[in-house]
Amino acid sequence: MCGIAGIINRKGQAIKHSLIKQMTDALVHRGPDGEGIFTENNIGLGHRRLSILDISESGSQPMFRGENLAIVFNGEIYNYIEIREVLHGLGYSFHTGTDTEVLLAAYEHWGEACVHQFNGMWAFAIYDRTQNKIFCSRDRFGIKPFYFFINEDQFIFASEIKAILKHIETRKTNITRLMSFLAYNMSDNTDETFFADIRQLRGGHSLTFDLLQNRIEIHRFYDLKRNNEFSSVSLPDAIELFEKEFARSIDWRLRSDVKVGTCLSGGLDSSYIAAIASKQYTKESGEKFTAITAGSLDAESDETQYARIVAEHCHLDWHITTPDLHAFETALLPVIQHHEEPFGSPSIFMQHFVMKLAHETGVKVLLDGQGSDEILLGYPRYIATQFGDLNWFKLPAFIAKCKNQYGISASEVLKNHFYFSNATVRSRRIRHRLQGVKEKYLAAVDFGTVKQMARAASKDLFALQHMEILQTQIPQLLKWEDKNSMAHSIETRLPFLDYKVVELVLSLSNNFKIVDGWSKYLLRKNMEKVLPDEITWRKKKIGFVSPINFWLPQRDQIYRTINNSSLLRHLYKGEINQTDDRIFEWRLYNIALWEKCYNMQL
Repeated sequence: MCGIAGIINRKGQAIKHSLIKQMTDALVHRGPDGEGIFTENNIGLGHRRLSILDISESGSQPMFRGENLAIVFNGEIYNYIEIREVLHGLGYSFHTGTDTEVLLAAYEHWGEACVHQFNGMWAFAIYDRTQNKIFCSRDRFGIKPFYFFINEDQFIFASEIKAILKHIETRKTNITRLMSFLAYNMSDNTDETFFADIRQLRGGHSLTFDLLQNRIEIHRFYDLKRNNEFSSVSLPDAIELFEKEFARSIDWRLRSDVKVGTCLSGGLDSSYIAAIASKQYTKESGEKFTAITAGSLDAESDETQYARIVAEHCHLDWHITTPDLHAFETALLPVIQHHEEPFGSPSIFMQHFVMKLAHETGVKVLLDGQGSDEILLGYPRYIATQFGDLNWFKLPAFIAKCKNQYGISASEVLKNHFYFSNATVRSRRIRHRLQGVKEKYLAAVDFGTVKQMARAASKDLFALQHMEILQTQIPQLLKWEDKNSMAHSIETRLPFLDYKVVELVLSLSNNFKIVDGWSKYLLRKNMEKVLPDEITWRKKKIGFVSPINFWLPQRDQIYRTINNSSLLRHLYKGEINQTDDRIFEWRLYNIALWEKCYNMQL
């Protein structure tokens, strides 16, 4: 895991070393173990290194292969050993133990199609002298970030926006993005960012800069697919298939030359990761597997009792952090600064404290459970969508089971179904939320996305999952994960988002994912082999929850900040009044603080 940066001057002017240095200095938290800069004519590449594989100097970047290829790379290619063996059989030689060298050799052999060989997370740029181009790519789901700016003078890219801002004079706000965020908490469903002139390369896409034609081309190389051969397997076979594929995913994500640990909330996902990974890790290293938990001062949202059970059962080296009011107050502005764009949930702060403690305990790599809910149908909205697929004779039994296992009443199931699948209802709620916004800015709200989400929710589960994994939910969660982890020089690895695991689970019958009202049934049936029933058959999902009423400043102070925001004063007709919607209140407050942190302009 690292930080990358680069500039191509489109006027042919030479790139100075100092220009790249300014960018890599802005990324030092992503890679405190080393720095590398390469310039040649109108091209400059920069790298900050977080040493994970082959921590010797031979793993430094930019890395070169022969005289014609140079790379800066952020991420991990988990199957680099298998690819290296294939390439070695084809006559390629290797001189380091890094996945970077394998990636570069794979490009030399397969060209831009090399990305289809990779199982991992990546954002990289390869300078190809022979082909006169820069080839850039971002992994299938966008786990690793890639931002860029282009105008008639230059093409600039980096792992974080703040590095690009070193060479952009204006801080113009993208009003369309801002309104989508206020309306329905959407920030990563397009290639736009909150900065009007800065874009992101979407997950599953590659970008080629033709140095002769002086232009870029972007193309998509990945889309979710289902394998029909798995659609008719039996439940026992499905359980076994998932067990084997997930174990392989964990095994590959334990490949490291530094200490590996895991996040542990006490929920289903993190508990299963801890159980499988700790056994393998301790067997290979002889050391206890480290787990990091965030406790809450709010008893209703605190899951440490479950995390403790898992830690004791799996003999983990368990560490817990319970941030108090002072910790939240101290973290508020630094977290907003690191995230670079407004974020819709204050639960981000709990993840921040987990990463902070992991860094303090000497862990460089953390496993995490992102993606499990989206592929294994862990959210109540999936219950609502499945409800629409049932015939009327099965509805009473289905609702009764949901009430038993989820605590969801019949009225709640119906309400969720009609809300998520009805664009008119959702749009009406959004317009109510945005009372007071000037009409010309209401027109900037992308209600087309609302309609698209409603169509997906009303169509079938795969349509909804496809949208949430590639366009809405997962891209947003992955951005927050990267910002929080890399702020503390931590590499997070996500075994549920191994694309082989994702495609397998999506190919299996949905009847295996919600059974008798139990969500994530495939996961639970494997959990019962390695964890106590009180963890495996938990009924209520909590997740990261920040006690927002406890730690946010007094409301009069919040609204002073909100109403002093130039951006918000411009969007609204008059003073913004207090609302009972604390999450929406957080969005407004976050925008005001972000504007101040980055000196944003209209």
